[in-house]
Amino acid sequence: MDDIDVLVSEVGPRDGLQNTKQFMATDYKKKWISAAAAAGLREIEVCSFVPPKLIPQMVDAPEIVAHALTIAGLNVAVLAPNLKGAERAMNAGAHKITLPISVSKSHSISNVRMTPDEAIAEAKRICELRDRLPPGKRPVIESGLSTVFGCTLEGAVSEDEVVRLAVASVDAGCDEVGLADTTGYANPEQIKRVFRKVRAAIGDKLGGAHLHNTRGLGLANVVAGLEVGVRTFDSSLGGLGGCPFAPGATGNIVTEDLVFMLEAMGLKTGIDIDKLLAIRELVAAGIPGEMLYGYVPAAGVTKGFVPASRT
Repeated sequence: MDDIDVLVSEVGPRDGLQNTKQFMATDYKKKWISAAAAAGLREIEVCSFVPPKLIPQMVDAPEIVAHALTIAGLNVAVLAPNLKGAERAMNAGAHKITLPISVSKSHSISNVRMTPDEAIAEAKRICELRDRLPPGKRPVIESGLSTVFGCTLEGAVSEDEVVRLAVASVDAGCDEVGLADTTGYANPEQIKRVFRKVRAAIGDKLGGAHLHNTRGLGLANVVAGLEVGVRTFDSSLGGLGGCPFAPGATGNIVTEDLVFMLEAMGLKTGIDIDKLLAIRELVAAGIPGEMLYGYVPAAGVTKGFVPASRT
């Protein structure tokens, strides 16, 4: 990240599509990923390795990864809920694999059919599988702690439990730990407090933030994250997405709005906002009838706006 200040990780092709009613054809997914990379996005979570009967949108995961790997300079990220999915992801050649590990026991069982501690044990097996690969073929394994800031099934989530599972993830062999506001419960003070606690426990193993905009606090929470040193944020084009196992957990932060805010604040993302905005038409054509969100796409950038990445 020497030439950028903040890494924006696009999760639309995975998180965004897992909740859509319309199936996006494989060719559209490939065009979306290629266009996003051409706009300057350095990391894209392109799919998840889950049983198609559970999430039909991901039936073409290996083909999507194969396409993404042809794009020079792109960090190809995927999600895998268990050992079988992670093995498929490794076989496909993904650069980064995120393991969803819920802090909330109820959400964990609903999402991956394991308790949090069982998910940690599964993560250990996945890391052992990674370690058996040749050094140049080993993907980064991220523990994506979910429901960190609250759960629609259980309510408040213990911050001590968040820290415990972050430490357990590192002990299991995970390269980094990301914190996710899966249900859109977080507020800025909570973001700062929890990220500080986790960093105190695991240091530079702390990764980025995956924030949802369910209650309109997504960008405010990004600013709070920036204040405590977070430099990687997940977002989804058009605000698509949400967790199918967390009632009411509507979409992710809108990539277009996030990039505009960061660039307006003087933080370089390396993303061309004009090219980014143009991708919406392609995505809309691929999933006709699905709602796309975003303030910047509706209002346009401000008059005389000069992105930090162009200065």
